[in-house]
Amino acid sequence: MTAARRAASLVLTAFVLLTAAATQAHATGYRYWSFWERTGGQWTYATTGPSGVQPDDGAVEGFRFAVSADSADASRPRGAADFGTICASTPARSGTKRVAFVLDFGTPADAPSGETPPARRTACARVSGDATTAEALAAVARPLRYDTNALLCAIAGYPRTGCGEQVPAGKRASAAGKDAKDAKEGNGGSGGGPSLGLPIGAGVVALLAGAAVWQSRRRRDA
Repeated sequence: MTAARRAASLVLTAFVLLTAAATQAHATGYRYWSFWERTGGQWTYATTGPSGVQPDDGAVEGFRFAVSADSADASRPRGAADFGTICASTPARSGTKRVAFVLDFGTPADAPSGETPPARRTACARVSGDATTAEALAAVARPLRYDTNALLCAIAGYPRTGCGEQVPAGKRASAAGKDAKDAKEGNGGSGGGPSLGLPIGAGVVALLAGAAVWQSRRRRDA
């Protein structure tokens, strides 16, 4: 095999690897509750679980149930997210704090088989000053359900079963459309989550670069 053919073979291999990796990355999603924090009028995907966050008085926290491939693909909570409105009927009290919640149970397309998502709603929790988001959520949205790894599986009893299960691409009906209404309202997508695209692309670029260097050396040695 000539140097040119070997280099071409490496390029073809790289392309196949990239295509296969990209297909696998988009082949499945996960059905789960994502956790969001409201900052500067925008939703930010939380990098810490609700049991590890101690929100301040006046904080707005959001939870959204949906099928997502990763945090970069996750859907944000929909609807109004104004602390003054959500906690209007919960006055401040010394020694406590108030945390506003936006609870979005998702769409029928994201629901597990046989279940119907409740209507999205808001709630205002008044809790002790050192309470975590998980504790504040438990005050207004019981029953909560967690798995053995402390992953939040259900809020207000929804869904009844399952926790972060994989969903084949063919069944990700909502992911394909990705909440057109969200896009219209400016609530779709997520901020800065990890994605498989960057490492996969970097690996293929490195392989292609290696092929080019190898071919160049072969030509010099010929």
